[in-house]
Amino acid sequence: MHSRKTQLPNVIAVVGCDGSGKSTLTSDLAAHFNRLQTTELLYLGQSSGNIGNWIKRLPIIGTALGRYLDHKAKQAHKDKTSPPDTLTVIVIYLLSLWRVHKFRRMLALSRRGTLIITDRYPQAEKAGFYFDGTGLDPATANAWLARKLAARELRLYQWMASYIPTLIIRLNIDIETAHARKPDHKRAMLQQKITTIPTLHFNSATIVDLNSLDPYEQVLQQALKAVDLQLAK
Repeated sequence: MHSRKTQLPNVIAVVGCDGSGKSTLTSDLAAHFNRLQTTELLYLGQSSGNIGNWIKRLPIIGTALGRYLDHKAKQAHKDKTSPPDTLTVIVIYLLSLWRVHKFRRMLALSRRGTLIITDRYPQAEKAGFYFDGTGLDPATANAWLARKLAARELRLYQWMASYIPTLIIRLNIDIETAHARKPDHKRAMLQQKITTIPTLHFNSATIVDLNSLDPYEQVLQQALKAVDLQLAK
């Protein structure tokens, strides 16, 4: 377990359930602050959708392999009681490595003085890619490789969580609005996020909770004010 904490001086993270407006808010925050200083917008999710699309474009095997991995990913999310097979374990671990790669890029930009606006942020409090936590569960791993990769993955998330952003803006929403905005997402998955994300502490980071049901311009102004306040400290 990483007990060391590092406070990042210029990283603003936006978290919340799908449909809460993360993409819109992060884009507008980045555009606003980019007029004032060098600013980068980064997506810190595991990017499984983008990777899946890349796999499907591979010649000959891409379509079939993409369908297979889609099936395995859905199966892993749906069936939490039985352990995933070896290929699924490897895929999940690789997705976490990709997130670590993006996180290291964020740290490099931050060290250069760039202001970072992130869509999502990794945490080590609650397992599950849904919540930006680990994808593997050491408790259900019954194979040597699965146990080894699950332990390594947990250490990676503990390491990422040891870096505390300057501010976390948490967008809260209700299930009816979230599902209306994201009808292609499973209601149960949205409900899990709505229930869990407000309980996360992100290693005692400074968190500002905003209501996604408020008019968007009001949410944006509240977010800008909160960021200005933290950056001025």
